[in-house]
Amino acid sequence: MNTLGRLFRVTTWGESHGPALGAVVDGCPAGLPLSEDDVQRELDRRRPGQSGVSTPRLERDRVEILSGVHEGRTLGTPISMIVWNEDVDSSKYEPIRTRPRPGHADVTYRWKYGHVDYRGGGRASGRTTVGIVMGGAVAKKLLREAPSNDPLGIEIVGHVVRVGSVEADPGDLSAEEIMQYAESNPVRCADPDAAEEMLGEIERARENGDSVGGTIEVIAENVPPGLGDPVFGRLDGELAGALMNIPAVKAVEVGSGVRCSEMHGSEHNDPIRWEGHPVVDGDNSGGVLGGISHGGRLVVRVHVKPTPSVSVPQRTVDLESEGEVKIEVEGRHDPCICPRAVPVAESVVAIVLADAVLRAGYVNPDSVELPAASVEDRWRTLKRHL
Repeated sequence: MNTLGRLFRVTTWGESHGPALGAVVDGCPAGLPLSEDDVQRELDRRRPGQSGVSTPRLERDRVEILSGVHEGRTLGTPISMIVWNEDVDSSKYEPIRTRPRPGHADVTYRWKYGHVDYRGGGRASGRTTVGIVMGGAVAKKLLREAPSNDPLGIEIVGHVVRVGSVEADPGDLSAEEIMQYAESNPVRCADPDAAEEMLGEIERARENGDSVGGTIEVIAENVPPGLGDPVFGRLDGELAGALMNIPAVKAVEVGSGVRCSEMHGSEHNDPIRWEGHPVVDGDNSGGVLGGISHGGRLVVRVHVKPTPSVSVPQRTVDLESEGEVKIEVEGRHDPCICPRAVPVAESVVAIVLADAVLRAGYVNPDSVELPAASVEDRWRTLKRHL
């Protein structure tokens, strides 16, 4: 399965060491202003070679929009985008082509397909998240600027809140402030003091030929109420499932997450106030109750495993000799995935929300210029049932 979403659908394609990677966005309404620069801004945040804590692989990741946009606006037809691979070096993978790397999908892809692209992980590589970010760029634009007459203004921002044993405490910041602080340092942490410690943690792992994991928090502001369906189409369930599809993500939390198991109900319940309609205060719910958004700030966290490509000797097998061997993985790898995974996590949240606002009627699926329901319209209509 290479497609995420129901009405707003993003299909990604390509392998790590293939000629190119890309995405096809289907279901984006017509009339949305969109340029290659809109997509490029997001790709530049994800691309390799940005700093000393990322892989030295040098890829410009210059996007080309091939279809679905004319005269600077979407047509309502599939938007096809491509990025060409330019700095591929497969030589390090030839000696270990029959030796599955621990922590990678090498062994499971062999079990499923038999014939695989072993170079750089092929389709299982984090490089394939280029397509996710392309789709996320379109989704972010839709969430921010549609519908034309009354834009939703949804803003999505991510930041690193943990690397190894170092935990950030950025305090109570707005999405704009988080973005400002996080984008000012190479680890994308909104706590400057913690960012310095995180850099040290990553550098120590790199010097030892090892890697380190961490946690990314994604916040979405101005999310309207009523997104998501009960039971099996829950918004939090769809977010968790989609985020777990990011390579290296091993756990997802919404709101208080695992901390809720340590709390009393009176402490965990977010209070409700009146502002012409009900408003839920607090982040314990993470913006979702009963699987449906309540109009408050959406808060999710993803826990990312350490980069599995390390030069420390590890045990594996040789598929030809059918014996156990030791392997040391060479090549160009991130000692910590988290900083470059921030825009990927943001993009997944954006794609899920873009799909949800279309299904809920906040944006007309045909054109952003056609009228759609506002929060106030929805409440006025629904309160007749009181």
